[in-house]
Amino acid sequence: MNVILSIKPKYAELILSGAKRYEFRKSIFSNKHVEEAYIYETSPIKKIIGVFNIGNIIRDSPNGLWNQFGHLSGMNEAEFFNYFQDIQIGFAIEIKHLVILDSPIDPRETILDFTPPQSFCYLKYSLVPECVAINGHIESRISSSGLALHDNRSVERGLPADPPGL
Repeated sequence: MNVILSIKPKYAELILSGAKRYEFRKSIFSNKHVEEAYIYETSPIKKIIGVFNIGNIIRDSPNGLWNQFGHLSGMNEAEFFNYFQDIQIGFAIEIKHLVILDSPIDPRETILDFTPPQSFCYLKYSLVPECVAINGHIESRISSSGLALHDNRSVERGLPADPPGL
C-alpha cells in the first residue's frame, strides 16, 4: 500500500533539496502497511514530483517533534507551531530513499477521476512502474478503484492525532 501526500510547493522543494528530512502531519495513516509516499506538489504545479520510502513514523507532542526534528523540518519555529496550533499530538514521517522523478506525473492522466487529496490518499498500486516509458509518456492508467481518498469523501480516515476521550 502506498500514499499520495499533498505538499505545498515551498515544502516539496525543500524535500527535493534534502533540507526537509521529515514530513509532519496532524493525523497519520490507519493502514500500517504503507511503504511509499508520492509527493504531490499542490497548486500551481499539481504534479507528482517524487517518491520516497517511509522510514520511522514518530508520534509526539509538537514540542517533542520540534526538539527532535526542528533542524530537519525545513520550517522555522513559527511556521511549525502555527501548523500544529491547538494540536496536542502530531506525527513526523521520516523521508528515506527519495527518488526525484525526471518527468513529473500528472495524476489526472494516470489515475481516473483523480482529485487532489486534502492531506493524503491511499494508492494500492505503485505509480513508478506505470511511468517507465519512452520519453516519460505514461501509457498505463490506474482505475479509481485503486485510490482511497483521505479527505471529506474518505472511505478510510487516518488515525486522529487526539483520539476522542483521551
